[in-house]
Amino acid sequence: MTPFGARIRALREAKGIALKTMAADLHVSAAYLSALEHGHRGKPAPGLVMQICGYLDCIWDEAEELKALAELSHPKVTLDTSGLTPAKTELANRLGATLRRMPTETVELLLAVLRDQAE
Repeated sequence: MTPFGARIRALREAKGIALKTMAADLHVSAAYLSALEHGHRGKPAPGLVMQICGYLDCIWDEAEELKALAELSHPKVTLDTSGLTPAKTELANRLGATLRRMPTETVELLLAVLRDQAE
């Protein structure tokens, strides 16, 4: 599941909206919306993100959060490390090789470090 998919699902369920109902109202298939929630589809188009925000009555901060989560939610990431240092290339390769079996605590620690770098 992607961060965007998890958040959409949580918001939808909190409002008591069935997946099929939301999909029909947004004019997308239930299969697509389910795949989006479960991280089996790429990041959604900006227009669909805004449509979802409106449908779920997201306030300004929630809408901004959803837009940011959509940008971080592509389930198949490709990294181009050409021109970077050997250490950065090693980091990218090690993450790719170990991410599936990495403990949640380690993932949270790495995310905290990366979030600090983004600020």
